[in-house]
Amino acid sequence: MGTKGGSLKLSVNSIPGVFVSLRPWNNSDVHSLMKYANNKAIADNLRDAFPYPYTQKDALRFLEMAVSNDPHILILAIDSKGEAIGSAGATLKQDVYRKNMEIGYWLAEPFWGRGIMTEVIRTFCSHLWLTYDIHRIYAEPYANNPASRRALEKAGFRCEAVFKENIIKNGSYHDSCIYSMLREGLTHA
Repeated sequence: MGTKGGSLKLSVNSIPGVFVSLRPWNNSDVHSLMKYANNKAIADNLRDAFPYPYTQKDALRFLEMAVSNDPHILILAIDSKGEAIGSAGATLKQDVYRKNMEIGYWLAEPFWGRGIMTEVIRTFCSHLWLTYDIHRIYAEPYANNPASRRALEKAGFRCEAVFKENIIKNGSYHDSCIYSMLREGLTHA
């Protein structure tokens, strides 16, 4: 079904002045996870399973899931100089959706605006295509998160749909989008 991590380390394409890789989460990441995940601007753009405030208990619960042996999920830390600065995860869907993987991600605010997430998405998806027998990778960013939408578009995803007021976040209804990439739509540049 794919590798959970172990010694997996994926180098992300060079971004001037920033050295980034994807690697498995480990228990020593608890402090950087609490430091960067405890951010309302990040939580506001993720599902409610990502809480704010983000406590040590939340970090430990997340790390337990991230290092689990569930063959349907892969969650990697975005690493810069040995510090976890974000996360990229994928869930293998089941039943009639079994050839689909949903991705999700977040990046620490001090690293925003540098093109890091676009390169992380490209690298992560390349790994997913090589590791899993899937046909489609998709993401569901909120429509009011243009940075996430741009990162997906720059990584080769296309917007399939915008769903009107289909999510409720912080007591308000918001639109969300579906972005996807199909295996046959890959270009090898």
